[in-house]
Amino acid sequence: MAEERDDPLMVRAVEKAFRVLTTFDASHPRQTLTQIAERTGLDRSAAQRFIHTLTQLGYLRKDTRSKAYELTPKALSLAYQYSRSSPLVLRTHPYLSHLNRTTEEAISLTVLDDSDIIYLSRYLSPNVLDTDVNVGSRLPAYCTAGGLALLSALPDEQVDALLSRSQLRAFTSKTIYDLDGIWRQIRTVRERGFALVQEQIYSGDISIACPIVSPDRQMLAAVSLGASKFRYDEETLVQRFVPTLIAAARSISQVIPG
Repeated sequence: MAEERDDPLMVRAVEKAFRVLTTFDASHPRQTLTQIAERTGLDRSAAQRFIHTLTQLGYLRKDTRSKAYELTPKALSLAYQYSRSSPLVLRTHPYLSHLNRTTEEAISLTVLDDSDIIYLSRYLSPNVLDTDVNVGSRLPAYCTAGGLALLSALPDEQVDALLSRSQLRAFTSKTIYDLDGIWRQIRTVRERGFALVQEQIYSGDISIACPIVSPDRQMLAAVSLGASKFRYDEETLVQRFVPTLIAAARSISQVIPG
């Protein structure tokens, strides 16, 4: 935040408007003026002006009975424009779609955003992997297959800095969230070329992922496959899908910009 305050080109009004928009999530789908002011750190008068502007622009709407605000479908337009213009999303589509069809398992494309991963593409399994992960979902990097694959492609000092910003906690009884344990996993990914996690966030989930790196070894994204532990054990999943996943990651690295 100090760096932002020292940035003479930063337009504070725009930053505050986005601060309002990003308060809405699955836990806070509807919020009153008071709640938005509290969550953004804005005073009530400033929050009201930004809410009014966003409502007039069509990104928020107000329920006349509860007086609470919620996002409108227009908020999806930015995500749609990204998905239709991103070279990363567009050029990986044929490969990820093929993986999805041939494996019949959930296939995802993720990138790092600070200490989280964001899902840019998601191809669901007909075998139904019961999680709430969709395009745009954010999950911690330290305990996801895609996240560990991405961390493995970074220099150690960058990994240390990212982990220091992470809110390390357990999501299940099997979540590895101590620094020594996380580093052991990252080193294993570097040795094997792929990440494997089991029930780190969702019970019954087992996932593998490979980093996608440019020809000059710059980290670009990760491709992952998620399945159910009721259908595969670790050995079977690795033998059946890892060679295909690694081959896809290598092919993708040749067609997306660095």
